[in-house]
Amino acid sequence: MLKNIDPLLNPDILYALASMGHGDTVTICDSNFPATSVAADTITGEALPLAVDLTTALASILSVFPIDTFDLEIPPVQGMQVVGAPDEVPPCMQECAPLVEAEGSKISLVERYAFYEITKKSFVVIHTLETRPYGNLVIRKGIII
Repeated sequence: MLKNIDPLLNPDILYALASMGHGDTVTICDSNFPATSVAADTITGEALPLAVDLTTALASILSVFPIDTFDLEIPPVQGMQVVGAPDEVPPCMQECAPLVEAEGSKISLVERYAFYEITKKSFVVIHTLETRPYGNLVIRKGIII
């Protein structure tokens, strides 16, 4: 057992997050996302399950994971836009926004197919049980000073 580590962060997820360097990205995705096929292109090669909703998963991950605030040319936190309504903010993103903002960042929404391409470059894909649509995030790891 470890102290002060969220018990949702199992050894596989902790190892993946700790193995990442600054600039690497993690994809946290919903139950509808093609996690297995996307994860096949990542460093870890497989999706890691986390049996909670997106907001709970994000809170757990952000308890140990620094968001990149150094290079802001490419947004450090990206979510998927609603198809046909790019200005609409999905409920999942509305719920996650305060958690991201507390870390000094914000969620930028990206067109669906561009988002898929971004996820294929992730270090790891964490597959949640989120059932609401557009419950997907890519987060770039920062550094701890």
